[in-house]
Parts: sequence; C-alpha cells; structure tokens
Amino acid sequence: MVTAIYPGSFDPITKGHQAIALRASNIFDCLIIAIGKNMEKRCMFSLEERLLLVQKTFADIQKIKVVSYEGLTVDFCKTNNIRYVVRGLRSDMDWGAESAIAHANKLMSPEIETLFLLTEPQYTGVSSSIVREILVNRGDISAFVPDVVLNMIKNTHGDVF
Repeated sequence: MVTAIYPGSFDPITKGHQAIALRASNIFDCLIIAIGKNMEKRCMFSLEERLLLVQKTFADIQKIKVVSYEGLTVDFCKTNNIRYVVRGLRSDMDWGAESAIAHANKLMSPEIETLFLLTEPQYTGVSSSIVREILVNRGDISAFVPDVVLNMIKNTHGDVF
C-alpha cells in the first residue's frame, strides 16, 4: 500500500486544497492530510477546529485520513513509513517557497519524494489567507471553501459573518 502525506495548516481548508487532496487520493492508496502544529503561525481556527473542518470535508472518502502533527514533516514521514509528500502549486511564487522546502527535505531524507500538483485554474487565486481576510471583513466566502466548511464556520463563528 502506497501512502502519501499532504501537509499544511489548512486555516481553513479551501476548495483548492480539497481539489488537490481528491486528485492525490486517486494516485495513492492512502492520503494522510496532516495538519501541522506551527507555534510561529497565528491561526484563525484552533487545531481542533481545523481537524474537524478537514475531517468533515472528506468524511465520505475512505482513502483520506486526517491527523495533526508537530515537528518536521520528514520526521512524521519516517515515523509513519511514508515516502511521498504532496504539495499544491498555485503560481510561480508557490514554486519558490515549495521547492526550497522540498530541497531541504530531500537533503534531510533522500528517500522521501515531494510531488507537486498544479492547482486547477479556477483555484489559482484561492488561499487560506484570502479566505481569512474576507471572513474578517464579513464577506462571502462561499466561492472559496467547501460547503461543509462554510456551514461549520457559520455555526461556530457566526460573529464573523
């Protein structure tokens, strides 16, 4: 069984994230969406909320598992016998940051491969930071997040709408 990890903060998960995960789940036997605990990053949603949002987004897809982790992605991979990291690319700006991380990971763990999937054109402008900015300014995020996420945000963070 070939397993891959799709790491990120998913604060919140977007339709772009969802599309990458669905495509990756068609490539691998199992896809683990791993939500990193990054103490330096200020998140709008708690780790528990992000886990629940992602779990509900993929509740009907058996091949996708959702977990949280701390530390380096390559250490998580080694501990869990994972040889593939999936990352989505929206633009050349993503490429710069993502390729630097992939090269560092390769130096630390040569056995782990990073695979980049290009985001579908309709999602190139969609990011979690844009969604958060729209939320803070009481805008409509329905075009950017899965319906289950929109509903959960309305129910738990109705004060931002």
